[in-house]
Amino acid sequence: MFYLLFSTPNTYLLDIIFQRSLTMTPEKIESERRRSRPMEKPKKMVLIKRNKLWVSVILIIIAIVIIAALAVIYTRPAKNRIAVIDTSMGTIRVELYEDKMPITTANFVKLANEGFYDNTIFHRIGANFMIQAGGYSSDGTPITSPYGNIQFESSDVKHVNGAISMASTAAQVGGSAQFFICDGAQTSLDGDYAAFGVTVEGLDVVHAIATQSHDNSNGDGTGVPINDIIIESITIVN
Repeated sequence: MFYLLFSTPNTYLLDIIFQRSLTMTPEKIESERRRSRPMEKPKKMVLIKRNKLWVSVILIIIAIVIIAALAVIYTRPAKNRIAVIDTSMGTIRVELYEDKMPITTANFVKLANEGFYDNTIFHRIGANFMIQAGGYSSDGTPITSPYGNIQFESSDVKHVNGAISMASTAAQVGGSAQFFICDGAQTSLDGDYAAFGVTVEGLDVVHAIATQSHDNSNGDGTGVPINDIIIESITIVN
């Protein structure tokens, strides 16, 4: 064997190489070339798997964000409604804090929608204090809610200028139908009476009503107006 490999001329070795070259077809050459190439396929497979994993993670994150956003949207309180109080002296628009005073506002909305306040009067007024209604019809007949008193409700709603609040027989007692609107801030009432909204339009009308002449029949600077001031209707709008 040693002689065969290193003999001069090495015809045997050349013959083997020659014979092998004759038998190597293009397909075999390509096959040999592929076998000699580094193994890249497993790396590509790992890369594809990693990409799929990241895509899955991103899709999960997107789904969580969408679910959270929908939860916020559907649990957010609806926009508060407006009570449009049409009076013989002008219109007062009051935002009802349904998100903060649900019991009180629901009672007021129900009575308004049923026409309870239509053709009633402001039976107690006082400058720099308030205007009160919901207790008498325009002919002076006393009226009462068919649903009786509601639960006293409290919140952080204050008796600011133009605030609407429930009238009641005593502090921290639930009212029924009568309400008042503040002419100027009445901070002394906070916590004792259920303020449930605020005037957003028509503060000038509130003040004009409060400053009308009255009989001072209550002895506290308030009384029944000399001339009837009528609530023609209260309409609840979105």
